[in-house]
Amino acid sequence: MAQTLYDADVIVVGSGVIGGVAAHNLARQGKSVILLEAGPRVPRWKIVEAFRNSGNVSANGGNRNQPYPNEEWARTSFNPGYIENSGPVEYIPGMLRLVGGTTWHWGGACWRILPNDFKLKSLYGVGRDWPLSYDDLEPHYSRVEVEMGISGDDDADYSGHNAAPYPPRSIPYPVRPQELSYYSQRFAQRVAVGGYPFTYQPNGRATDPYGERPACVGNNNCSPICPIGAQYSGDRHSTMAERAGAKLIDNAAVYRIEKGPDGRKIVAVHYHDPHGNSTRLTARYFIIAAHAIETPRLLLLSDVANSSDMVGRNLMDHNAFSLNLLADEPLWSGRGPVQQGDVLKWRDGPWRSKHGAIRYEIGNFVGNVPITQRLLSEGVMGPELDERIRHMAARWTPISSNIESLPDPSNRVSLHGRNRDKFGLPLLDIHYSVDDYVRAAGEVVKLDFLNFQKLLGAEVFSKNTSVWENRDHPMGTVIMGESARDSVVNHECRTHDHENLFLATTGVMPASQANNPTMTGAALAMRSSDIIAKEI
Repeated sequence: MAQTLYDADVIVVGSGVIGGVAAHNLARQGKSVILLEAGPRVPRWKIVEAFRNSGNVSANGGNRNQPYPNEEWARTSFNPGYIENSGPVEYIPGMLRLVGGTTWHWGGACWRILPNDFKLKSLYGVGRDWPLSYDDLEPHYSRVEVEMGISGDDDADYSGHNAAPYPPRSIPYPVRPQELSYYSQRFAQRVAVGGYPFTYQPNGRATDPYGERPACVGNNNCSPICPIGAQYSGDRHSTMAERAGAKLIDNAAVYRIEKGPDGRKIVAVHYHDPHGNSTRLTARYFIIAAHAIETPRLLLLSDVANSSDMVGRNLMDHNAFSLNLLADEPLWSGRGPVQQGDVLKWRDGPWRSKHGAIRYEIGNFVGNVPITQRLLSEGVMGPELDERIRHMAARWTPISSNIESLPDPSNRVSLHGRNRDKFGLPLLDIHYSVDDYVRAAGEVVKLDFLNFQKLLGAEVFSKNTSVWENRDHPMGTVIMGESARDSVVNHECRTHDHENLFLATTGVMPASQANNPTMTGAALAMRSSDIIAKEI
């Protein structure tokens, strides 16, 4: 019998950090890998130039996607019509489609989740448990942290309990923590007396040269683009995968996953080039790493992995509120990275049976643009304008909350009934709402905002405690579980329906905690790619 020939051992769809980690891990183990990316490859200098020409994020309405390519065949999520909301809460994440993916414009937060986060149902009677434990994932967290060059505090209690170092680690962080700015130090001192411990945020910025990355010099526009590349971005791993032997094809918009005759195996993927020409590629294994929003779209377009009817369902994020204060003393935000620390008072505890975990991210942004806009709207001009900008900007203190949500099948990504892409394929509809578990935490946030104001002797510049803001941390859309009846993938991130199809995305996460999910997605991809490598 003739041996079947394949284009590759493994095809990875999506070249962001999670897909890049998987592709690199497989390629360095000698497997033949094709890495497909819907968007183009763009050098950093062009993105920096586009950013400088388009104005800063504050001036363009907070659109971090603006400096990035938005091609007809690979639209970004903010493109009109790409996502239409049909639910009561607007939900449009800031997704990019280019080599390197959305971590081009992230803030760099690189959190591990806690052991208790894996056991939400068992411990607190809400949500779902993971079908694996923290100990199962810990070695892969460590490997990814080393490859990405993550900076963290080995002495910090990241549970928020202000006690011994936690969670358990098998190795130290590979990069030392950055020295806290005066702003971070003074903020920490002022709020600590009210019972709010400030903790260094693990992040992907190099404090010393690391690999091919220079040390951070504090440009303060990490999002939407680190101009010198000190901050990790997903193009690093896609480049590493190429150097290890993977073949990267950009401008390859995958639109179909092809099942074999018995339906148990995937045999090929099909992609369009920018001109609409279609190419079919075969492999032994397939990894879909096309973001937590595009991954379910591709599965739905292909009618695969959905015997549970859970593809696209259980969308979670950290929807919450925000506060901008003017402290009673100069704190001088805007020096150094855009975020340096967090308040984790509500990260874990028995109260999670009643409301979601909460994380407060203390922004280190420059407030000049919103301050100037406010003053001009009030008719302030001339020397007084300059004086008041200086006074208020020195005291600018932004605080954003992140609230844990629970998986709800009615919160879902589905194919739109009318809107179509360049190739005539359905775009996305998102139905999203916020439940009582999140709303109860929102009441805690409102009280904490009042406490922060008092502790800083601050004037409120602006406050939102009514509209549920999107933190751009999508999870749950291809949810993990033990049973094919109510989940899409198992503990390996292997789809229940197709033995050679794996999903590498934060969409597999069955619980949202209150911390950014990127590191967990990358650690899961490292673990899954090890499993695939052993089976090939």
